[in-house]
Amino acid sequence: MLDGLIISVDAMGGDDAPDIVIHGIEYFLKHAGKGRHARFIIHGDEAQLTPLLAKTPHTRERSEIRHTDSVIAMDAKPATAMRRGKGTSMWNAIESVKLGDAKVAVSAGNTGALMAMSKLLLRMKRGVQRPAIAARWPHQEGFGVVLDVGANLECDANQLREFAVLGEAYYRALYKKKKPSIGLLNVGTESLKGNAIIQAAHDSLSCSEMGLNYIGFVEGNDISMGDVDVIVTDGFTGNIALKTAEGTARLVGSFLRGAMNDNIFSKIISIFSIPTMSRLKKRMDPRLGNGGLFLGLNGIVIKSHGGTDAIGYASALNVAIEMADSNFLDEIERTLDALHDEDDSVEIHIP
Repeated sequence: MLDGLIISVDAMGGDDAPDIVIHGIEYFLKHAGKGRHARFIIHGDEAQLTPLLAKTPHTRERSEIRHTDSVIAMDAKPATAMRRGKGTSMWNAIESVKLGDAKVAVSAGNTGALMAMSKLLLRMKRGVQRPAIAARWPHQEGFGVVLDVGANLECDANQLREFAVLGEAYYRALYKKKKPSIGLLNVGTESLKGNAIIQAAHDSLSCSEMGLNYIGFVEGNDISMGDVDVIVTDGFTGNIALKTAEGTARLVGSFLRGAMNDNIFSKIISIFSIPTMSRLKKRMDPRLGNGGLFLGLNGIVIKSHGGTDAIGYASALNVAIEMADSNFLDEIERTLDALHDEDDSVEIHIP
């Protein structure tokens, strides 16, 4: 039996699983400093995993395979996944957290199924309606946090207020900032902009006595500027913004590569610009922001992009380590208690 800090991994979840998952663990153990004290329970088909572990010595030394040949398809509907879920690699990965065998679960599998199973097995914290996915977002000053980025396509004002509380606690745990700023994503910063739900959430956060550093409405361009730490929105808007940003980063990267190889002079200049270009490439790499946390659960579950590569999967594992090493769940309890105390005297009304 493994000891130490244990991460439970759904090895069969993702577009290129299990290869990318195992090579992602190997990359993480070789390159991430904090990875040295992590060990892994790997859930999946032993026949497929054993030859992969034979080629990844660091992973083999720090892992234990728990066999199952049952897998949730990437295109499975959540209801179907729930009926067939028990005993799958995804279910078993989450259940390991529930049983206390692991501190955190990681999956690159079907998002809807992962959310449904996590909610069933780990349960929601008191008063939280549904989990939200929080994603790290690169900006000029480092990283911000955006939520929700896909778990809840429609949200009411109470949920948006919960997201603000959950996101603030997550940012504090991840980046050790006592008073992270919080903004509500809107079509403009003017007070009259936005629909009734956005307006109601804004009024509630503005009048809150919880001590949140709420700065009001922010626009899409503010996500990447670094002027606000936590940006709150519904999952429909957040997911589109996330995918748009990732696509833009790749497009700009292709433009730069094309420009640097356009002619003999640009090729010569590019040789002298290699250090600068390497730094720029790293800052723009969407893989380094991979790893969304399901907020509001009685446990820690990390969602990796299904189409990521080994470097991206290692980034998700890094988030897992950061959360496992933090007092995040305690912070969530404290802030939710304050939110519920405030709810006893304040109700949100949507006109």
